[in-house]
Amino acid sequence: MTHHTDVRQASEDDIPELVRLRALLFQDLGGDFFNPSSAGDDWRDALAACGIGTVEQWFPGPHSRNGRIGHVIGVVTDPAYRRRGHSRAIMLGLLDWFREREAVRVDLHASREGEPLYRELGFFDHPDPALCWRP
Repeated sequence: MTHHTDVRQASEDDIPELVRLRALLFQDLGGDFFNPSSAGDDWRDALAACGIGTVEQWFPGPHSRNGRIGHVIGVVTDPAYRRRGHSRAIMLGLLDWFREREAVRVDLHASREGEPLYRELGFFDHPDPALCWRP
């Protein structure tokens, strides 16, 4: 069965729903660092899924001819709408958006649930180790 999913760029009016969907992402990731406080349930029906793309301008180099590095942040689907192709549609839209901006690489951090989709779309293990620091 094929599902058709319309993808659109978010507008300023979508901010509350995007925040709610990101709260779901953090809830799924769990733990004290990611688990946000509840924002209530009265605004949960506006969108099924969201994802954010950014492009950073780095210095060019032999591995990055123009220095434009894309980042996918917080792709998440409301549990009631999962397994219907929303994340795939968002990712395909984001990948087109990155191509239009001539990003030479796109990075993301995948959840265990999302990793198979990202690998299917051509993502692979990053050559650099992923590290973080908290002050």
